Amino acid sequence: MRSMLTALLLALPLSSLAFAAESPAGRWQTIDDETGKPKSIVEIQQAADGTLSGKVSEILKSEQGSNPVCSACDGERKDQPITGMTILWDLKPDGEQTWSEGSILDPAKGKTYRAKAKLLKGGDKLEVRGYVGIEALGRTQTWVRQ
Repeated sequence: MRSMLTALLLALPLSSLAFAAESPAGRWQTIDDETGKPKSIVEIQQAADGTLSGKVSEILKSEQGSNPVCSACDGERKDQPITGMTILWDLKPDGEQTWSEGSILDPAKGKTYRAKAKLLKGGDKLEVRGYVGIEALGRTQTWVRQ
C-alpha cells in the first residue's frame, strides 16, 4: 500500500507538467515576425470555459524606450502604457490545441485584428496569427514559452 501511495505522489507532478504543456497558459516571449527578435513577454490566461486572453507583462525591445505607450491606439487604450495592457482576448477553443475567433492588438500600429492561436507539438511554441477578414490576409508570429 505504501509503495502505491509513493508511486501516486511521484506521478502527480509529472501529470501536472503534461497538462501545463497542453495548455497555452503561462508566459510567452513574443518574436517579431519581421525582425526575428524578441519583443515582449505576454502572460496568457485560460479561463474555465477554455477561452484565452493575454496581457503584456514585460517589454523587451521598443523604439519608444523601456516604458512605451500605445500612442497609435484609439479609445481607452490611447496613450496608455503597453506593459499591463491586454492585447489578446476572446480566443475560443477550436479543435485540438487550437483557439480562434479572438482578437489581437498590435500596439505599434494601434490596430486590432482577428486572431487564431495553435499550440505546437511539445507545448513550447505557440503560433499566433492576426488577420483581416480571412486568414490568408494576415501575419503569423511564433511565441516561445518562458
